[in-house]
Amino acid sequence: MSYSVAIAGASGYAGGELLRLLASHPEFEIATVTAHQNAGQSLAAVHPHLVSLGHLVLQETTPAVLAGHDIVFLALPHGASGAITAKLPDDVLVVDCGADHRLTDPDAWAAYYGGEYFGAWTYGMPELVLADGGRQRDRLAGARRIAVPGCNVTAITLGLAPGVAAGVIAPDDLVSVLAVGPSGAGKSLRTDLLAAEIMGSASAYGVGGSHRHNPEIVQNLSAAGGSGVSISFTPVLVPMARGILATSTAKLTGTAAEVRAAWDDAYAGEPFVRMLPPGSFPRVSDTTGANTCLVGLTIDERAGRVVVVSALDNLVKGTAGAALQSANLALGLPETLGLPVNGVAP
Repeated sequence: MSYSVAIAGASGYAGGELLRLLASHPEFEIATVTAHQNAGQSLAAVHPHLVSLGHLVLQETTPAVLAGHDIVFLALPHGASGAITAKLPDDVLVVDCGADHRLTDPDAWAAYYGGEYFGAWTYGMPELVLADGGRQRDRLAGARRIAVPGCNVTAITLGLAPGVAAGVIAPDDLVSVLAVGPSGAGKSLRTDLLAAEIMGSASAYGVGGSHRHNPEIVQNLSAAGGSGVSISFTPVLVPMARGILATSTAKLTGTAAEVRAAWDDAYAGEPFVRMLPPGSFPRVSDTTGANTCLVGLTIDERAGRVVVVSALDNLVKGTAGAALQSANLALGLPETLGLPVNGVAP
């Protein structure tokens, strides 16, 4: 069976990555692409690397244009998807890569985003360990509305959730510092994202708990079984086009053997999350173009803390890959269908 697909916000980085992955999916047929400012242009004009899809023309992003497809992927700025999805039929599978439907707490939405709250959808992080011992993938089967996690959220959650679920780290004393590429901020022209501003430099942003991904991280680690979850999360912009390297630490409450077992057991058999051998730590470049999250961990005996380093491609496992992985599960298709596990090197 072939499913017809529409992609809203196809002219952006996330939209382009969705298209790149969907072009190789054997069950999905890209029928419609939409944009805002670029409506009316050929897809080749904004994504010249997508050679096989150059014949497509970007249309306006409206519910009428998006209706009539089996699947709609949304790659829109926060606050833009809620009003559109409210007008799409209930039987259409809608996968939102934006923030509009991630948070279950309306107060958290008001505090970090503002504007109308459109409600939480089924959360699209299949590997998330839940407090009852299950996985989030079980909740994705048959879903028709899916919220894709934030990219920073994915790197931190996959790094820390196994320890929280197993009770071998203290959930109320978590610290995470991330090196992130500017593609996570989208294609909008901003002075702080110009090459002249970021090349040869590094700068922190969203400091002091102000980053919008904070409540989503707390939400996930609470779902994993954490009580009184508290995290200090600081992203640092670095001069690489894509990728996230998250270094997360937590106070140790279990033994070294229990710590390693918690992560190994959580990710045993997972197709897209790989634990590295003891003493090895991931590089962002090893995840480029792949739907993989690589994780290394150790214990800082002097500080009494667990240190977890997780790496992923923010546009693939952090966004488009997670969207496609979740759509596969919702439709009863093999979870790995159309998704690469091998990175691109050098």
